[in-house]
Amino acid sequence: MLDNNQLLRFTTAGSVDDGKSTLIGRLLYDSKSIFEDQLVAIENTSKRKGHDGVDLALFTDGLRDEREQGITIDVAYRYFTTPKRKFIIADTPGHIQYTRNMVTGASTANVATILIDARHGVIEQTKRHAFIASLLQIPHIIVCINKMDLVDYSEEVYNKIIAQFEDISSKMLVTDVRFIPMSALNGDNVVNKSENMPWYQGAPMLHTLETMHISSDINKVDARFPVQTVLRPQREGFIDYRGYAGRVASGIFRKGDEVTVMPSGFTSKIKSIDTLEQTLEEAYAPMSVSITLEDDIDISRGDMIVRSNNKPEASQDLEVMLCWLHNDSAKPRAKYTIKHTSNDQKAMIKEVVYKFNINTLDRINDDKELHMNDICKVKIRTTKPLMVDSYRENRTTGSIILVDDATNETVAAGMIV
Repeated sequence: MLDNNQLLRFTTAGSVDDGKSTLIGRLLYDSKSIFEDQLVAIENTSKRKGHDGVDLALFTDGLRDEREQGITIDVAYRYFTTPKRKFIIADTPGHIQYTRNMVTGASTANVATILIDARHGVIEQTKRHAFIASLLQIPHIIVCINKMDLVDYSEEVYNKIIAQFEDISSKMLVTDVRFIPMSALNGDNVVNKSENMPWYQGAPMLHTLETMHISSDINKVDARFPVQTVLRPQREGFIDYRGYAGRVASGIFRKGDEVTVMPSGFTSKIKSIDTLEQTLEEAYAPMSVSITLEDDIDISRGDMIVRSNNKPEASQDLEVMLCWLHNDSAKPRAKYTIKHTSNDQKAMIKEVVYKFNINTLDRINDDKELHMNDICKVKIRTTKPLMVDSYRENRTTGSIILVDDATNETVAAGMIV
């Protein structure tokens, strides 16, 4: 039964000490999703640190530096299963300098859980994380108003924070927002319904995650196959084999389909679709296969096989919503390597069109410098055309990263407009 369960990926976000790691620890602890040896190790560590009970945050703070500082400094992934669903959790840091980690953790999420300290309400980091979740088009947001025990489980405080969050979410592309008052430390409304907040008529967090409808974020219409490598095996039975290997980014390819190779524009038909074990009649995202064509066409890594009646845009000039991830500022008209599917090209940021003021969500038109965590719209020019769709239509072919050639560090992540 569990093998047929739908997988749900969710990320946690919030400011420092809002209780993200404690919330995940409570989820794992109360749902009995922790191995006995892990529990014993955490209990011993908690006693050594002088805690009366189990320090739930230690279930996700796996690095030594994190345990010593008592904070999360990297994206911690945890997996657990209930009788109703499988889950992958990305626990991200709350410090402003680690906002880039939140972008990493949220990039594949179906649900974003944003924690708010009931004592402080909506703050700048809340707005920043909500805005990033909106940009990444995460369809569901659960706002966890945590530490309700420290405000005497006040319904008035809860309603005030809802009003604050709705004021900012109304300016974003967010379709489904749910609010849950809780105390992760005490377990109120995490796995079990709280007796301390009878005024809250909704479901606890785990039940909400188990029953939430999750639609696939894979584009099933636009057939896109970025070529990763060309297979020419020189062994018996495969002497004349020429296959183009890669992962289907979106859509469906079938034997006999008329396809176009981009950017060259040459057309052919699919001769076969192969895996290591067998030949298939069709392949769909995210399957990894090898495709052979009826005609001998010059194809190499970075090219894209698409259906002839449904082509992406091939362009050297891109408009991108960019999140700057690096400590160093962007260099004016500096050249970077842009990575898009299996295609790597040289690129240059031609223009910063505008930046966002995270507090007001207003556009800033007179500031053209990019610093860490800045979110902006830019124009990028590449040396050769990239085959792109908008991020709204296709997450895979609509996303890019920029890499500094000198250090080989990722400096920015972007979504094609």
